[in-house]
Amino acid sequence: MRISLIQDTIVWADKAANLKKTGEQLALLAGQTDLVVLPEMFTTGFCVDDLHLAETLEGKTMQTLRKWAVKYKLAITGSFIASENKRIYNRAFFVFPSGEIETADKRHLFSMGGEHKHFSAGDHRLLVNYKGFNICVLICYDIRFPVWARNVTNEYDLLIYVANFPQNRISNWDILLKARAIENQAYVCGVNRTGTDGLGIEYNGHSVLLDYKGGTLLDFPENKTEILTAEIMFEPMEHNRKRFPVWLDADEFEIK
Repeated sequence: MRISLIQDTIVWADKAANLKKTGEQLALLAGQTDLVVLPEMFTTGFCVDDLHLAETLEGKTMQTLRKWAVKYKLAITGSFIASENKRIYNRAFFVFPSGEIETADKRHLFSMGGEHKHFSAGDHRLLVNYKGFNICVLICYDIRFPVWARNVTNEYDLLIYVANFPQNRISNWDILLKARAIENQAYVCGVNRTGTDGLGIEYNGHSVLLDYKGGTLLDFPENKTEILTAEIMFEPMEHNRKRFPVWLDADEFEIK
């Protein structure tokens, strides 16, 4: 499966500008990839208290992505500010080339940034099957909570984190992504933004694609807007899991 990571600057709270740019990027990737990964809140930036930016699944953002996924014959994943039943969510999405959409909401809300004051937490993970891979999509702060990402009985093959992870803690991002790959024996993709947001917080990217041993398949130049694509293969990962079956010795647990 071919995966394309888009590391880019997000225009603060401007959905029209960000959607326009994303549409241009997806057009370039048509026929070149199977899955495109966008940063967290790719249409707005991390605007946790600007609730008029929230949309339903029937709103412009998701319906535009659905149209592009069908038109360009590729899948798209990321997150956006969602509204449902008078609640607000940081919602991960996976749009299939068929136009089908699967979603789940961010579990761990970033309290230091006030996200918990306005958003509701999710209670399940986004798990989909696509191109022969089971894929789990989580969001930014979720990366600090390894139990939530635990790959029980190898239920996923690719773990994706979409993020607005700030420059001043980027070394944590680098380390945690590798840890998630090694401990879960799965490919890990982390896509982070660049630039400065409307609150003056700086982001320098460090988007990566890692293999099931934590080895680097793709990494991005710091602070650069760029699109990179790589191919992942199921068989080598499966061979590694059989040859070194750490997962068989994993602890049992229950999340409440």
